[in-house]
Formats: sequence, C-alpha cells, structure tokens
Amino acid sequence: MAQSSTVIFARNLTRSLPLGDRQIDILKGVTLEVERGEWLALTGPSGSGKSTLLGLLAGIDTPTSGSLIVDGIDITRLPESKLARVRNDKIGIVFQSFHLIPTLTARENVEVPLYVNARAGRARQLAEEMLTLVGLHDRMNHRPHQLSGGEQQRVAIARALINRPSILLADEPTGNLDTRTGDAVLELIGNLRRELGLTVVMVTHDPLIARAADREVHLLDGRLVDGLDSRPASARAAQPVLEVRS
Repeated sequence: MAQSSTVIFARNLTRSLPLGDRQIDILKGVTLEVERGEWLALTGPSGSGKSTLLGLLAGIDTPTSGSLIVDGIDITRLPESKLARVRNDKIGIVFQSFHLIPTLTARENVEVPLYVNARAGRARQLAEEMLTLVGLHDRMNHRPHQLSGGEQQRVAIARALINRPSILLADEPTGNLDTRTGDAVLELIGNLRRELGLTVVMVTHDPLIARAADREVHLLDGRLVDGLDSRPASARAAQPVLEVRS
C-alpha cells in the first residue's frame, strides 16, 4: 500500500483548561494538514497557542475535542502505553531549552531514548553515528557545561533523531542562540531534513526564520488566521479553479 502524502492531519482541534470556575480556550478549532517531507513554520505572537498545538502534534498533550492522525495512526485518544511508542518511533522533539542531562556526556545524552526499545544494545554506535551526522564527532565525551549553546542544541537534535523518526517538531529551536549560531542550527535542520527525509514543523515568532520553511501558518488567539491556507501545496493545487465568465 502506498504511503499517504499527508503525514499530519489535525481536524477541528480544541484545547481548553479550567481556571477557577471558568474555562480558558487555548485552541479553538484548528484544522491543519502537513505533507510528508514538508517544512512547516508555525508562527504567531506569544500566547497564540503555538506551543500548545505543537504539544498536541507531539502526543504530549491531549485535545479537548477534534481528531489528530500522525503518520496514519489516530492518536487522539490513544492509551499512553501505545502513545509513548508512537512518540518514540515516529516523532522527534527539540525545544528552545536543550533539556540535556548535565551529568551525562553528549553521547550518553543521545543514547537515552534508545533504552526504551530494543535498540539499546547498539546505543553507543548509533549515538556516535548521529553525533557525527550533526558535526560533533570530536565532542562526544563532553558534558553540557563544556559545550556552547549551539553545540548543546546539536546534541538535542541528535537525541531527537536517534530513533530515526519521520517527523521533527521544533519549538523555537534557535530562541536561546545568537543570530549566527541560530542560522547554523537552521541550516543543519534543513540538511538533516533532506538527508533523512524528515517532515519538519517548527514553532517560531521570528518571520525571518519562518522564511526558511516551505510554508507558514499563523496562529492568533488559538485560531489559524490571515487567510493562510493550512493545507499543503499539493492539496491546494488539487482544488478546482473557477472561471469567471464575462
């Protein structure tokens, strides 16, 4: 069976949280499609719901309503035991803060996700291969405090991709980096996307960073706005064109 070209399909997603005796609506009916191999930038001001939406796509959080299909699997109400397997196999996540374990070396940090599946026996080899891929072959035995911010983010990217997921979700991955280092991290993500065939969804508030993506969708107050079509290019192209007759 041929793989679907749509790797993420979110339909009418909402996310609400209780606040005292009332309810706060964070996401208000978001429908979004992401094509396999696409790089999507998710933009919007602080508080617009970007990180909340990314958390839903990652399976870290559960929508209040709506449905979410990731790489052919409906994860909307999937039990945590099965959801953890989907996250581990199909989704890599990179955050603004690197979330490295300070007492572990770069290689050991990258190895961590391998210990939850059957690949633990090859952990050292696989971690070394991934660190070489992100340009840190000579920094494998350094601990986080011995690495620059850019190097720490590269370790975090290597860790996110160690299980060779098809999807990379990045939440402001250059937010803690200077412009030059941030540009290098963006270039690395672009190279890895091509080399590994990744689908990338990146949250950013920076329009310059969003330009690196194939497509941008904009969130404001929990809704997609500004007339930006949330469907991938292939879906938009498939729409019939209406002829205006004089």
